[in-house]
Amino acid sequence: MIDGTRLRLIDSGAAGAVAVVFIHGIGASLYAWRNQLPSIAGAGYRVVAFDNRGFGFSDKPAHGYTTAAFAHLLVALLDSLHISSAVLVGHSMGGAIAAEVAAAHPDRVRGMVLIDAAGYGIRWPGVLKIARWPFVGAFATMFRGRWVTGRILRSTFADPRKVSEADVDQYYAPVPESDYGRALRGVLREFGFDTFGGGRLAAVQTPTLVLWGDADRWIPLRDGTRFAQELPRSEFVLVERAGHNTHEESPDEVNRLLLDFLKSGLSRIPENVAWYTPSSQFSRFSSR
Repeated sequence: MIDGTRLRLIDSGAAGAVAVVFIHGIGASLYAWRNQLPSIAGAGYRVVAFDNRGFGFSDKPAHGYTTAAFAHLLVALLDSLHISSAVLVGHSMGGAIAAEVAAAHPDRVRGMVLIDAAGYGIRWPGVLKIARWPFVGAFATMFRGRWVTGRILRSTFADPRKVSEADVDQYYAPVPESDYGRALRGVLREFGFDTFGGGRLAAVQTPTLVLWGDADRWIPLRDGTRFAQELPRSEFVLVERAGHNTHEESPDEVNRLLLDFLKSGLSRIPENVAWYTPSSQFSRFSSR
């Protein structure tokens, strides 16, 4: 139980090592990080992944889905695991949560990896766009079959053939739960998918690696470069032949980039993020 919410989580890897916390996107679960957790733990890091509030097999209350509420939940999770600071790896909605924590609690974030992150808007597929509407949304989320889940999941890949039937099964597994539709509507109504307008990230000094699939149809490339432009200590890397779920579609490339960042920091600023503190001095770098 964390912040009043029962969470399903994995906490593995070397005890006392630098913690790397993975935050999944909308409609996903810790399964989305299946290709990253063994690699990062095997390199000597502590890895934490969890089903966020409203998703996977964690609790699905009616409310509690604002960006600030998710950020508070993540900090409470760090507290419960006795993690003073961590490297946050966030995908899509999870990227927005990671950036919110870095902005509000900079002492808790020693490094950040944003993968096709939300924060400046999102292009919803039809069924999710309808689900955001008042009244009609409740009706739309009643239709949550496996076929719909598979169709949405495949839209996040540049090559939909890479989505296996087992992947669809895992994404669909929590969908039939009675509270799933209510939670999904809560997220779509309450979460700030466009919360970073107005230069809010300009004061965030956390070293940040921004990864983006070149064929992302959900969040445009310009949003990725905007993250890199607004975050003072950041580097932007475009992953070829990858869609919105870059880490699932190109796991080997993403794992290589993650490990390079964890071991050496940003490419023009050699620094192991394991030793980063908020007072460390970094020069500005943004690769675009």
